[in-house]
Amino acid sequence: MSGVRTDAQGPSAQVRAGPGGTAARPMSPHLQVWRWHVTMLASILTRATGIALYVGALILAGWALSLVLGRDAYGSYMAYLTSPLGLLVLFGLTASVFYHLAAGLRHLAWDIGVGFLPRTANATAVAAMAFGVAAALATFAVGFAMGGR
Repeated sequence: MSGVRTDAQGPSAQVRAGPGGTAARPMSPHLQVWRWHVTMLASILTRATGIALYVGALILAGWALSLVLGRDAYGSYMAYLTSPLGLLVLFGLTASVFYHLAAGLRHLAWDIGVGFLPRTANATAVAAMAFGVAAALATFAVGFAMGGR
């Protein structure tokens, strides 16, 4: 290990001791070192929308429970869901579903070996984000046009 340079990450890299405090090794770079790019954002959004879909599953379970508990419980639950805050949450969940679907298709393409060039990866990341928002807007527009609240 004596051949490893402690400044391998640049002259301002922090150095920490290895096991037993014997060898100095460079620390991994932090987010401040990385330049933000669209594929990084797509990766973060994929994870965030996956978490949001768990929240959506809980909201769906609450809706099903309100059906079982009767007319009053269902009415109260629907009042919350159709409030401005509820509609915002539902819009976010709808966008999450569509973005996560597009990101999944993007990853499926990667699994078959297509789309790894930086230009293609950037374009598909932007397309997945645009699809998520556009499809959610279209879904809500159709819902409101059909008389939904």
